[in-house]
Amino acid sequence: MNTLRAFAIIPAAGMGKRMGASINKQYLLLAGKPILAHTLAVFQESPAIAGIILVTPVDEIPFCRAEVVERYGLSKVLAIVPGGAERQHSVMNGLQALQGHAADNDIVVIHDGVRPFISASLLQESINFAAAGDGALVAVPTKDTIKVVQNGMVTATPERASLWQAQTPQTFRFAQILQAHQQAAAEGFLGTDDCSLLERANGTIRIVTGSYRNIKITTPEDLVLAEAFLKEAAGGDL
Repeated sequence: MNTLRAFAIIPAAGMGKRMGASINKQYLLLAGKPILAHTLAVFQESPAIAGIILVTPVDEIPFCRAEVVERYGLSKVLAIVPGGAERQHSVMNGLQALQGHAADNDIVVIHDGVRPFISASLLQESINFAAAGDGALVAVPTKDTIKVVQNGMVTATPERASLWQAQTPQTFRFAQILQAHQQAAAEGFLGTDDCSLLERANGTIRIVTGSYRNIKITTPEDLVLAEAFLKEAAGGDL
């Protein structure tokens, strides 16, 4: 297992409409640094990660290269590739870009560009779990009661003990997740996340118990919470 290499695909091609900002959410400043730069730093500093494929909107590639990758010395970024119409298409573009770098049995870690609070230990645990099986999903038990709703009416209340909130990273063997994406594309299937593609290809996903701090920054409220996390980590000085 220790001889395997791990690569990261970081999708950062979302438009961030819910944030209501004048720039895409991945470039919003968090403690004076773009959110995306915070996220990439975790992978840059991890000894487990051999290289990173970054996925952004095609017209943002020069800006991202200059203002994030080069400015913050992110030398593990192997390529910045254009995103697709949906996140699934963006990840597929990233997987295709990895084909010249990753072997079939190497590990691929897929992580949202706007989840800057993934810890080094969770990243490593995700890689270890994927290396021992088909795939690994970082997730947390849901805190709230979930309702199934149709036409504005509650139709069911699932048992909360069996419900987990999926996060990223989602981690796989390279050949398996590439094949799952190719199969989904050929059949016109659009999944809710990468694990859903491997699930329908009969892959087994192991849960890595994550952290409620591993938030995806998509709304102004998330940004306030992220600033609070950083301030706490800095001992109140930010």
